[in-house]
Amino acid sequence: MKKQIAVLPGDGIGAEVAESAISVLKVVSEKFGHEFEFKKGLIGGCAIDEYGTPLPDETLTICRESDAILLGAVGGPKWDGNPSELRPEKGLLTLRKSLDLFANLRPVTVFESLAEASTLKFEVVNGVDLMIVRELTGGLYFGRPSERIGENKDAVVDTLHYTRKEIERIVQKGFELAQVRRKKLTSVDKANVLESSRMWREVVEEIAPKFPDVEYDHRLVDDAAMQLIRNPKQFDVIVTENLFGDILSDEASMMTGSLGMLPSASLSADGPGLYEPVHGSAPDIAGQGKANPLAMILSSAMMLKYSFNLSEEASAIESAVQNVLNEGYRTQDIADSHSPVISTTEMTEKVKAALTE
Repeated sequence: MKKQIAVLPGDGIGAEVAESAISVLKVVSEKFGHEFEFKKGLIGGCAIDEYGTPLPDETLTICRESDAILLGAVGGPKWDGNPSELRPEKGLLTLRKSLDLFANLRPVTVFESLAEASTLKFEVVNGVDLMIVRELTGGLYFGRPSERIGENKDAVVDTLHYTRKEIERIVQKGFELAQVRRKKLTSVDKANVLESSRMWREVVEEIAPKFPDVEYDHRLVDDAAMQLIRNPKQFDVIVTENLFGDILSDEASMMTGSLGMLPSASLSADGPGLYEPVHGSAPDIAGQGKANPLAMILSSAMMLKYSFNLSEEASAIESAVQNVLNEGYRTQDIADSHSPVISTTEMTEKVKAALTE
């Protein structure tokens, strides 16, 4: 199989973890007889510095002409004072919208060897395996108007906007994923307050009969947040809107011990998928070899599975990561007093070695 992969390293540790993913994918290509071509582009703060925009036209073209996209991370304090249209995050939001990447999949899997790294009790998190399905191109992040208002700009408005079609397609995706997992879907909203959430519930009730084998329920977002900490194993697939999904997935990451362990996929109906770690650019450790590359590496495994239908190759990466963790190797974010702490490059080499065994 021959595929072109757009690589957008971004800012901070993004460049380091992106190189880790490329390195691992090259081993996969050799082992399984594939040909992956990597084409790099700028996004985020580095693109602002080079081109004066967080998403250059050239980068968008590279993405559209590729079969999938790997993205490191964007952002950093250097650009915090910029106007909204020149913030690094604007590049990522525009990319998602331009490619209609409406479905964000964030798996939360707790490896037994890492369960002790969580701040929650071992018996609470060990064995957790859930999927958060977040709507990614609508809601509060994209609604207009979104601005300072009033004569003195001493008031502000943000708009939460959804169409029924936007809700229908993400709910449909949630049910489809639940059907091939443990057949349980939890829809999260704030229907006791928000009109958008009341429409959300209506859509869930309309689509549910198409999936009679999937058990489903509704949860208010505040209750869902509490239940994720109290008893996370009760969840299989959680489907929710943009803001709630952003918050809940970061909360869920702490079950794994670190944001550095969480991959994600952002999918459209028919275009290239975008794969990125959930963590940010971590500028405080950039260039020091301290970044955990595993979320980026696991994101590349999701790319193989969801964009290229290479499930065996994806499983090989996941097994390699698990084997390395079982052997006790840790980057600093997941280390305990008994673990040998290794660098970004060393962790990547361990995964590559496990792949070739």
